[in-house]
Amino acid sequence: MSRPPRARESVLDAFEGLLVEQGERAATMDATAKVAGVSKGGLLYHFSSKDALEAGVIERLSELVDEDVAAMAAAPEGPIAYFLRSSAMENDPLDRAVLAVSRLAQGGSAPAAEALRGIRDRWADALRSETRDETALDLVMLVGDGLYFNNALSGGAIPGPVPRGAAMDALVELVERAARES
Repeated sequence: MSRPPRARESVLDAFEGLLVEQGERAATMDATAKVAGVSKGGLLYHFSSKDALEAGVIERLSELVDEDVAAMAAAPEGPIAYFLRSSAMENDPLDRAVLAVSRLAQGGSAPAAEALRGIRDRWADALRSETRDETALDLVMLVGDGLYFNNALSGGAIPGPVPRGAAMDALVELVERAARES
């Protein structure tokens, strides 16, 4: 797959940044063009409407989740440990895309809400074979959600407190055991 043009990526970065930092109402076409450092015509060349911009951010999120699910499947420590250890917000591209699409969903975007449900389903599908049943899968997903939102709420887009070292090791061990044992 070829890389998208840099100007297109700059526009998406700007739109995503506005969504994360100021919310859906502030992420207008004009504001996006200004932050991206492109003319309105340059923005319209890549994205003909705000709906197209939203679709671009949702597509970016989907691609990042594809990469994350592949990394989860290949993780030497196993999918559950990978999922839990990577659930803490690090302000990386995946975190920013999740936040941006969440802002769109909060603003009433049905495609954004559907995309968020879809990525959760993709993560669950990647973990399902590692858990004894749906209840255990729910446990893993809820602990991951808790890590993510605790961290996000502690510092917004800036990482907050996250269990590290022995604390994270103990959490992973506890959740893995609960997810596998009957």
